[in-house]
Amino acid sequence: MKNVFCIGELLIDFVAEKQGSDLAKANNFTKKAGGAPANVASAIAKLEGKSFFIGCVGKDPFGTFLINTLTEGQVDVSLAQRSDTFTTLAFVSLAEDGERDFVFSRGADKELTYDRRLSKLFKDQIVHFGAATSFLGGSLEEAYSLYLQEAISNNSFISFDPNFRADLWKGTEAIFVQKCIPFIEKSHLCKFSLEEAQLLSGKENLEEACAFLHQLGSKIITVTLGGEGTYLSTPAIKKIIPSIKVSPVDTTGAGDAFIGCLLKQIALTTNLDTLMADSGPLENMVQQANKAGAITTTNYGAIESLPTQQQLNEL
Repeated sequence: MKNVFCIGELLIDFVAEKQGSDLAKANNFTKKAGGAPANVASAIAKLEGKSFFIGCVGKDPFGTFLINTLTEGQVDVSLAQRSDTFTTLAFVSLAEDGERDFVFSRGADKELTYDRRLSKLFKDQIVHFGAATSFLGGSLEEAYSLYLQEAISNNSFISFDPNFRADLWKGTEAIFVQKCIPFIEKSHLCKFSLEEAQLLSGKENLEEACAFLHQLGSKIITVTLGGEGTYLSTPAIKKIIPSIKVSPVDTTGAGDAFIGCLLKQIALTTNLDTLMADSGPLENMVQQANKAGAITTTNYGAIESLPTQQQLNEL
């Protein structure tokens, strides 16, 4: 089994449960561990894979809580960093259908510094880039780009999720798109929401959007479509893989559970070239990943809602 290195932010989600989607009306918040790459690492570990988290949190009680949460979930945090800057916070309000309203208070995540010792660890492994805050400046953005080059030079399987947050890029969406392009060009696997696929391609039609993104370089594209399932696009496959029916209460982390489950399965694949040549195994992997994403929406908080391998096997 290959190791999966997940690079990006780890933060506190303060969740206003059952308060509606307007944060201005929220009164009571519950502390949860969050951050898309950390969620992905946690999903992999909970499914009995081997994941490493690479990111930065503060030397404060919130940072300690986050590191402890990942450690308890069997994520390897030996490559994580601590900073004197306060841990990054996100305030999340949920509507009845589980959709979210976000406000970020950015802190220590931006201070991740490049560590050249990681290069040899990436060799022939999987490196996942989750980009929610990674293009917002700070040493994190520089390290992020350097780790992409390290992954390329070490024959890593590269996975990219843009994790677009509209509130962070109002009026500067074009800058976000330009910063994503080098990662799309070099990634073997990209995971997008429909909104992200349309934004990054400039195409409204899903098939046209995927065709454009393939032209940039991505070999395997998954576009998550909520309850409908996931659109899978490769040179050999272009189809929607259906999901299971659930009653969602919190969609936070559903996409992370999806890509985490998919990467854990890919980590078990001995010949990655077969993923493009033979549609059957990849379709089955996406079907399993859909289940993981769906299960995660049925409880509050991303990490504690992630499914175990036994739960997936029972569906």
